[in-house]
Amino acid sequence: MAEQPNTDLAAFLRSRRARITPAEAGLSPEVGARRVPGLRREEVARLAGVSVDYYIRLERGRHLNPSTSVLDAIARALHLTELERVHLVRIAKPTRDRRRPYPQQHIRPGLRVLLDSLIDVPALVLGRRLDVLAANHLARALYTDFNALPARSRNMARLVFLDHRFRSLYVDWEDAARGIVAALRLYAGRHPHDPALAELVGELSVQDADFRTWWADHDVAQRTHGTKHLHHPVVGDLVLCYEAFAPVDDPEQTLGVVVPQPGSPSAERLKLLASWAVTEQPSRADTNLDESPNGGPRGTSNPRTAD
Repeated sequence: MAEQPNTDLAAFLRSRRARITPAEAGLSPEVGARRVPGLRREEVARLAGVSVDYYIRLERGRHLNPSTSVLDAIARALHLTELERVHLVRIAKPTRDRRRPYPQQHIRPGLRVLLDSLIDVPALVLGRRLDVLAANHLARALYTDFNALPARSRNMARLVFLDHRFRSLYVDWEDAARGIVAALRLYAGRHPHDPALAELVGELSVQDADFRTWWADHDVAQRTHGTKHLHHPVVGDLVLCYEAFAPVDDPEQTLGVVVPQPGSPSAERLKLLASWAVTEQPSRADTNLDESPNGGPRGTSNPRTAD
């Protein structure tokens, strides 16, 4: 039986080729309009130092087993970022083991102790596919009472795209949502045969037109730090810096922490949120959160259930 084309590789190369202009690639300007956006396949081949036929077959997803040096040359021709280059290599050389198990994730005891010790700032631990494995009390007050959600709904992608209250939480919802999609694309490059990812992408593609469009863009991103602009229904606008850390021995878990600038209005509002959470938010243990979110029953998410 003939192998199926590598559709992820084909679509990623086409999307990157369409994104770069001839001027950006260092090519001489042409007279008249071009018939294709971005570069032609022949131009990419020339810039990368490979034959046109080889590049065309590669862009069609033919299984040519390209060398890393060839992929690096194509990455340079397309002006890929380092993250995009790594993603290109991954999807061009996908794992052949389609039966790899994906066991239920648990955060290790030391990481849980660290999470619970962060009492003055919101913190949570994300696992595969942006599943929420654990969240401290202030993170539940800021985002949602994850403990009250069905296990399947404890996923940041599902919440951001399928719950209207998360749309109102993010001041720039589109930027946050695009970041979610790009992070899932990056994960898909590492785990192309994850059945739970396929289920998640299928569900979001059916239910949200924006997700479908942005998933087809094939952008990848890994946001490890930056600024969040949020509008909380209880305390109002918050500007928070975020940092994300992955343990060296388990890169599939990420500790995310958000903090305000000291002395800022957001710092005062976060203190107010902490006080509100103590008196208003139901107190539940975190022990149920590191059950696999994709293994639980399907349910409707309910952010900020204590409102």
